[in-house]
Amino acid sequence: MNHMSSVPADNRISVVIIAQDDAVRIANAIQSCKVFADEIVVIDGGSKDNTVQVSESLGCKVFTNPWPGYAKQRTFGVERASYDWIFLIDTDEVVNEELAADILKYKETLYDPAKAYSVFRIGDFLGKWMNRGEYLVRLYNRRIYGITNSLVHEMPDVSEGHTIKLNGVLWHYGFRSISDHVTRFNKYTDLEAQTVYDKGKPFRIMNLLFRPPARFVQKYFLHGLYRKGLAGFAVAFFWVMYEFLVCFKHYELTRRKKQVTVTEEGTAEKKGETSYVVQ
Repeated sequence: MNHMSSVPADNRISVVIIAQDDAVRIANAIQSCKVFADEIVVIDGGSKDNTVQVSESLGCKVFTNPWPGYAKQRTFGVERASYDWIFLIDTDEVVNEELAADILKYKETLYDPAKAYSVFRIGDFLGKWMNRGEYLVRLYNRRIYGITNSLVHEMPDVSEGHTIKLNGVLWHYGFRSISDHVTRFNKYTDLEAQTVYDKGKPFRIMNLLFRPPARFVQKYFLHGLYRKGLAGFAVAFFWVMYEFLVCFKHYELTRRKKQVTVTEEGTAEKKGETSYVVQ
């Protein structure tokens, strides 16, 4: 896949994709990276479809690793790459031509490993592109940066001051169906709530009351989703649901811990009373 023989050896790029049961879309993700990739590494979590076969047919290096979580799986893939410059992409994402060309341009001068590069990602919903995207760090040097050890939204651990914004778009074909969206939201909010809980943050009723409606105002009005008709309203509503579930699941985890503590204290007290009577 090395399309630029004049590029210094230290500037070669490994594309890393984590995958599972996404044979339908992974081919587009792989093909969109070939213009700048020196290798493409696919880490499969145990697909039951032909994700592995599709990846191998397109010249990718494929490794199988039972799903350990997002951050660990991403790190597993980075460790198996041949080159230090890493480009991360998901199976439901596609690099557009402008972005691919810009990566190719910067590839000639990747001399500073402390610099990382962010891409502008735009997602779709119900057949419409949500114009307000986000910049995400996707090209970085693994000798300097690692993957954040988070349960969800794992990213290279790079500060904004060390990033360069690339031209072009990373298209995110994340919408499959409403049912799939709800399923994934349920999974992601589980992980998000667990992350908040693990950090020791206390549950606050004010977050539950104000974060969901505040998120709707932000997405629907400030971010202009009202211009997207029913699709925009649906996205804003899903964000309300997301915030509500994170807050309420955080409450559930906190309450569960208190119940365990009370039960243990009650057991200890009961044992103490029994011991006292025996004495």
